[in-house]
Order: sequence, then structure tokens, then C-alpha cells
Amino acid sequence: MKKLLLLAAALSSSLLAKTITFDEALKEALSNNLELKAKKLNIDKAKADLNRAKGTEWGKLTFAEEISRTNNALYVFGMKLESREAKFVDFGFSDFLGGVGQALAYSSNFDQFKSMMLNPANGAKLLNTAPKDLNYPGSRSNFKTKLIYEVPLFTGFKLSYAKEMAKLQVKANKYKYAHDKNKLGIEVLKAYNGAVAAKGFIDALETAKKTTTSFIKMIQAFYDNGMATKTDLLEAKKRDHEVDALLIQAKSKYDLALAYLRFLTDDNEITDVGDFKIIIAPDATLEDLQKEALNKRNDLKWMKSNLETMQKKVKFEKADKYPMIGAHLEYGFNDNQLNNIDSDKDYYMIAAGLKWNIFDGATSAKVEKSKIEAAQVANYYNYMKKGIKLDVEQKYLDYKAKSSVVKEKLINKELAEEILKKYTYMYKQGMINITILLMKEAEARKARAELIKARYDEALAAAKLKEALGDLVKESKWENY
Repeated sequence: MKKLLLLAAALSSSLLAKTITFDEALKEALSNNLELKAKKLNIDKAKADLNRAKGTEWGKLTFAEEISRTNNALYVFGMKLESREAKFVDFGFSDFLGGVGQALAYSSNFDQFKSMMLNPANGAKLLNTAPKDLNYPGSRSNFKTKLIYEVPLFTGFKLSYAKEMAKLQVKANKYKYAHDKNKLGIEVLKAYNGAVAAKGFIDALETAKKTTTSFIKMIQAFYDNGMATKTDLLEAKKRDHEVDALLIQAKSKYDLALAYLRFLTDDNEITDVGDFKIIIAPDATLEDLQKEALNKRNDLKWMKSNLETMQKKVKFEKADKYPMIGAHLEYGFNDNQLNNIDSDKDYYMIAAGLKWNIFDGATSAKVEKSKIEAAQVANYYNYMKKGIKLDVEQKYLDYKAKSSVVKEKLINKELAEEILKKYTYMYKQGMINITILLMKEAEARKARAELIKARYDEALAAAKLKEALGDLVKESKWENY
């Protein structure tokens, strides 16, 4: 039963285990990494700004429903006019006609009426009469339904420049995102090759453990036969425990590297890695590599797009010196009830407006500030080009040095292992003491570790050189914008 349980546990752990290659890890990181996803949204934000600039050209169509109730004389009279319901009585004609009727009552014939009406005193009295129906109307409800279309006809090319700036920012954010993918690629490589290196250290230390264990067995046999001292045995055991401690540290580093890799890829199922990912560095001169970097580097393209944006911004600010022309079209209905869609109640209005700033000191100041900002970005752009050339040179020289070190460390490791074999034989023959043998074992173990570290450094240096050239992570075709 116990064997069945152990077998089931072994099968379960093997099913949950996941070994991943660098290419798989990079693909998962580019798809799953949450920070990269957040940075990609900057492209969508830039596209939204572009759509807003494009949308402004088409103007704005608005539907409005205004409901009001008032007894304000001016508003009530205006509401009646808007709904075409105004009558003479609304003007106060009842009071006027009342005065005329009174004059007729006191006159016996037309001549008398005429004489009375032409009398300045009587005319003034009539004209000074306050029309009650006009000044004190009853409360009225009003429902105004309207469609309004407002569109810019000419903005001094401001909208055109706004669209061009928005397009440049879409490009800039795509270049920035591509650069961020390269940076993530380097981090994935560090984590992946770091795990591979730690795994290599574990293998090397397990080999060392076999060696120190064999030393203990060998010295124990010698000690039992009186051919070795107690001190020799103790020193061998001490070295064996030192290797155990190093092995624990190596396993801890391996676990940490895997944890970082799982974090970058957002894949918690990763439990193991494959072999070293060796990036083949380009076989070209330093000058050619620097030229290649200036053509490929996405962060430089990002800065160039920002420079072009700032240059457009100067023209955008200058557009305020041109006249602005817009149109306003309105169609609607007015009535004292909600069911006001009636051809007798409708109206339309077409208007055009022009605004021209003849003099505006603030515009000149904004233009001057934009010119300064453009010049500032131009300096940053040229500075970045110089920095990229230096970056490529540093990464190129570092890679060359690391490649040479690997060759030397490989020779050193092979020599150290051969020496250890010789000294082991010499100890068995009683030609040297245990201290010298353990020293040679430490040298061999150090040589193995240094070779693993050198290979890790070489792989990372090659990747950093590719990153400096701008093509560590290959880009797919961008969508149109």
C-alpha cells in the first residue's frame, strides 16, 4: 500500500511539473506580463486622442429637451412667440382698446372722437396705461425640443496639426512599447539563465559531494588500516559538510530564480528550465553595429517621434493667429405641452461665426515656449544618439571580454579536474597529505563554478549587445493607425 501511495505521489508531482525553454518563457512573458500589458494601453490612449482630434472635424450633434415653467413676463411672452401662440391680447391690447372704447363712449360722433384722441393729454394717458395682460401673465409651462449641429469650418489649420500630433504620439507609444518588450526580454533572460546557472551549480556541487563522500570512504578505510590519521578523516568530513552548505545555497538560488521567472511570465506552473539560452552576437565591426543601432533602436525612434510632435506643436500654437470660423445649425419645436412635434410649432436657425485675434500677446508667448520645448527635445534626441553609440561600444567590448573569459575558464576547469585526479592518486600512494588533496578538490570545484558563471555572463553580455542594437525581441507588423 505504501508503495502505491509513493507511486501516486510521484505521478502527481510529474504531472504538475513544467519544464520551460527560454523561447517559451519569453513568449509567455510578452503575453502575460501585467506591467507590459499596462504599458501597451498607452498606445490605446494615444489612439483615443487621435480619434478625438478626428471627431472634432465632424462637429457635434446634440439633442436637447428643455422643460420650464414660469410667470416671468419676458419669458412667458417669449415662449408664446416661440410656439407661435402670441395674440394681441398678450401685448396688452385689452387695456388699450378699453381706453379707446371709453373715448368713444364720451364722444357723440367721429369728429369728437378724433379730436379727443388727438388731444396730447388724452394720448399720453392712454400710452401710459400699463398693460396688465403683458406685465402679469399667468404661469406657463414650456417644452422646447431641438437638434443642434455645431461644426468648425476653419480653425487656422489647428485641427490638422492636432491630428498630426496625435498620429505621431501613436507611433511614439508603439516605439516605446517595443522598447519595453526588449527590456522585459533581458529580464526574462536574466531569470531564465540565472535558473540554468543555479541548476548547473547544483550539478557541480553534487559532483563535488560525490567526491568528498568518496574521500571520506577512502580515508575511513585507510584509517581503519592505520594508514591515515583521525585528523585526515575529520578534515574530509568538514569539507563534506562545507559542500552540503553550498548545495543548500545553490538550491535556494535556483528556487529564487524560478520564482522571478514565474513572476515575469505570470506562469505559476514552471518548476524547471532547459539549457542555457545563448544569443549569437552579430559578427560585425563596432562601427557597423553602431550604425545598425541608430537605425533600429526603438527608444531613439520614440524620441524622434516626440521631437516631431513638438515641432508640430509650434505650428499648432501659431494657428491661434488665424481666424476661426464655425457654423451653428438648429432645428426644434416649442409648445406648452410635451407632445410638441408639430409643423406649426417648428423653427430653424442657421448661423456662422468668425473670431479673429488681431492681437494676443499670450499666443506669441505660447509659440515661443513651444519653440523652446522643441529645441530642448532636439538636444535630448542628439544626446540619446551619442549615448546609444556609447552603449553599443560598451556592450560590444564587454561581450568580447566575456567570450574570451569563457575559453580560459574552460581550460582552467579541465586542468583543475585533471590535477585533482593526479593528486587523488598521489594521496592514495601516500605522497601527499589530506590538506593538499582537499585544497585541489576546492580548486576543481571553484573552476567548475567559475565556468558556469562565465557562460552565464557571456550569454547575458550577448543578449545585452542585441538589446543595445534594438532587436532582442523581434517585432511583428504594426497595425495601421
